[in-house]
Amino acid sequence: MLTDRQLLILQILIDEYIQNAEPLGSRSISKRQDITYSSATIRNELADLEDMGFIEKTHSSSGRIPSEKGYRFYVDNLLSPVQLKQHDMARIHSLFHEKMYELELLIEHSATLLSEITNYTSIILGPEVYETKLKHLQIVPISKGTAIFVLITDTGHVEKYTVDLPEEMDSADIERTVNILNERLKGVPFSHLKLRLQSEVEGLLRTHTENYKQTLDFLDQLFQTEKSDKVYYGGKTNILNQPEFQDVNKVKDLYNAIEKQDLVQQLLHQDGTSGIKVKIGAENTIQEMKNCSLISASYSIGGQHMGTLAILGPTRMEYPRVIGLLDLLSKDLTKVLTQRYYSN
Repeated sequence: MLTDRQLLILQILIDEYIQNAEPLGSRSISKRQDITYSSATIRNELADLEDMGFIEKTHSSSGRIPSEKGYRFYVDNLLSPVQLKQHDMARIHSLFHEKMYELELLIEHSATLLSEITNYTSIILGPEVYETKLKHLQIVPISKGTAIFVLITDTGHVEKYTVDLPEEMDSADIERTVNILNERLKGVPFSHLKLRLQSEVEGLLRTHTENYKQTLDFLDQLFQTEKSDKVYYGGKTNILNQPEFQDVNKVKDLYNAIEKQDLVQQLLHQDGTSGIKVKIGAENTIQEMKNCSLISASYSIGGQHMGTLAILGPTRMEYPRVIGLLDLLSKDLTKVLTQRYYSN
């Protein structure tokens, strides 16, 4: 158990290091107006905090910096709600006043805004396709034997694929097939599309299309296509502004890691849980992110978990401000999306 004096010194050291990225010694801490302890007393407390693993000494200075354990204690025990700047709050609120009816566009703008306000890298996990429902689909021929397959979900998410059409499938069959699919599959969750295709659509295709077997095989392949959550980024180069990432090879490794969407999806997936999540250093499962912190919050539509907002930065991150911004944006996004898609 830390004493009140140790708690105060630890909080001051972490707050100062977050702001200035400079190791702190007892002399620097003793000069603060809110500190009444002598430099010798502070030096002893710093030594004890180091022994307990909350801070560590750098190689180039006699000063100390927070350890991962220190940051974790800081986040769990020392953070207090921060008053966000009116300007930042206004920018977030204004985002949802714009008439962006496609969820994908709204998510892209959110990623950009988050990175601009925080000066860190934002990562947003888009809607989980298998949890959403089909609203409409189209098959649009673009050349002989080739078409664009378009899926639109009830949340406004759009999936587009270029597909090869069966040689036997003419324009009349395409039109009849699209009409049948929209009539029978509208409102069906993506996870159930394949089953409904077999149980309800197959018989109608046999009755209303010339080459139903080829058409059914074609549709079976389309709905077999694996659909994953989409990842949106904002401010990827912002990490270069942080003194911890002046090593080109370190930055290159980090970029390569966050470009692997399957890894990022695993890292951000919250299993439907709500609230703010903070992963510090080695708590991130991606080795290249061991010098980073990742703060995330989920957003939902009508009570249904849809995706995750996250900020990636150094472990020396402005935790109170970033947590406040993510909390505000996730709640605003949830409110607007729920009103938009479930108000009728």
